[in-house]
Amino acid sequence: MTRIVTRNSAPRTVWQLEQQGLHPLLARLYAARGVTDKAELDYELKSLIPPAVLTNTDQAAHILADAIEAEARMLIIGDYDCDGATATAVGMRALKALGADVNFLVPDRFKFGYGLSPEIVDLAAEQSPDLIITVDNGIASLEGVDRARELGIATLITDHHLPAATLPEADCIVNPNQPGCEFPSKCIAGVGVMFYVALALRAELRERGFFSDRPEPNFADLLDLVALGTVADVVKLDRNNRILVSQGLKRMRAGRLQPGLAALFKASSRDPKRASAFDLGFLIGPRLNAAGRLADMRLGIECLITNDAGRAMQIAQELDTLNRTRREIEAGMQDQALILLEAMDMDNPAAGIALFEPEWHEGVVGILASRIKEKLHRPVFAFARSEGGIVKGSGRSIPGLHLRDALDLVAKRAPGILLRFGGHAMAAGATLREENFERFAQLFAEIAGELLDPADLTRTLETDGALEGSYISLETARLLENEVWGQGFPAPLFVDEFDVEQQRVLKEKHLKLRLRKGNAKLDAIQFNFSTQPGSRTRAAYRLSINEYMGVESPQLMIEYLE
Repeated sequence: MTRIVTRNSAPRTVWQLEQQGLHPLLARLYAARGVTDKAELDYELKSLIPPAVLTNTDQAAHILADAIEAEARMLIIGDYDCDGATATAVGMRALKALGADVNFLVPDRFKFGYGLSPEIVDLAAEQSPDLIITVDNGIASLEGVDRARELGIATLITDHHLPAATLPEADCIVNPNQPGCEFPSKCIAGVGVMFYVALALRAELRERGFFSDRPEPNFADLLDLVALGTVADVVKLDRNNRILVSQGLKRMRAGRLQPGLAALFKASSRDPKRASAFDLGFLIGPRLNAAGRLADMRLGIECLITNDAGRAMQIAQELDTLNRTRREIEAGMQDQALILLEAMDMDNPAAGIALFEPEWHEGVVGILASRIKEKLHRPVFAFARSEGGIVKGSGRSIPGLHLRDALDLVAKRAPGILLRFGGHAMAAGATLREENFERFAQLFAEIAGELLDPADLTRTLETDGALEGSYISLETARLLENEVWGQGFPAPLFVDEFDVEQQRVLKEKHLKLRLRKGNAKLDAIQFNFSTQPGSRTRAAYRLSINEYMGVESPQLMIEYLE
């Protein structure tokens, strides 16, 4: 069941924003998202929270500056998702621009799993680094940091994930979520943290006179990578993150983007001159993530750090092929998941669902969990078989259930059942023995039932109400496309009633519609539809631009029909 609600936009706030020069529609949309003054939409770089506010950036800058001056060997250890890849690329590009001796290493998710494990440190030690820098990981790597110390390797942790009760004994930790850090943008992505460290390092070197005989690099040129990682990691777009994303998109639209990113746009058949947050989250990010899911994220990082446009295009095409393969694997897994769900009581589904199929692909279970969560509006874990009788699962949650907290309760009620777990409110991972899966599924369902209120199990679709007929136009679609939308600052979703003049099914899964509202006739499409409407329908939709044979027209992207 889906409940449609309309966001509230106080008329006085809307009026104030209009008086400050905002387009009337944008004034209404922004007021509904908590914006009360046009100044909050100032996305210039000068409005960024200063790096000094992020705890330990000064210490990190000293460590890195000393390492550069001593010609020490540095090794960046990243994560195998888009945030980790872009953070690694930002670190590599920034440090190399400053003359550092730096390389990178990314764990193979199938052999080593996530984070700075002792095994990864041993592998890193083969390159004889003096300093290990983690990006988008490390805050939970107590044993890995200890192993590095045993080997005489210094560690600098840069991360954004929530810490446990005990922090690793690293030489320095930069994480806005560590105790005592007053950096207000707690939801900054891992790539954002690394960007801040790079800014602090450049400032430290400037004070040391490092640039008296050499050019000072412009790190604003890295903001395309920062924007990509921020959007793809689905972190909340607070004002600071919106500045980072806006500045990155601005550079993409001006043609100032890394060769690898330009190649990924081309592989996605998208024009970077019209780059949007949608492109980053749904087209570019998945192609980069495909490397980490199916192969080795090193390929994705190489795409982002190469300055050879030909090499970048070659890698982007490989990533595009991997992404197509990922989609095929995912489609097969979804079919199998639906068969498993048929064996359950879907008229009264459990509050939390765990699924396991031995042949599922370990790198794709997270996407599968997300798809089933969207279908059922339930927190979902999907597991795949690993080695040695182990199964590895990835979970996605709904508002009302903090997924990592739920796993913590599972661990407390059944000590030893979880060999490893971690994550945050909306996404988490867990590892257990295959014979314990049924027990885990039972416990997870029980705990979800206890933590979720009945109202949480009804999907709530927040909309911006009706869109005035005069605004259903190409000009309005372009206006909305140019703004920054994302997690916690959602893209506009409108709701209205229409007469259905025509409908047909495309490729057995998409619904193409011709709708009428008053005298206006509108094209609409719903991807992966579940039901067809009658002669009249109420629809929740986004206004988009459809391009066919070089001709652009407004189109409604249907998210829900009733």
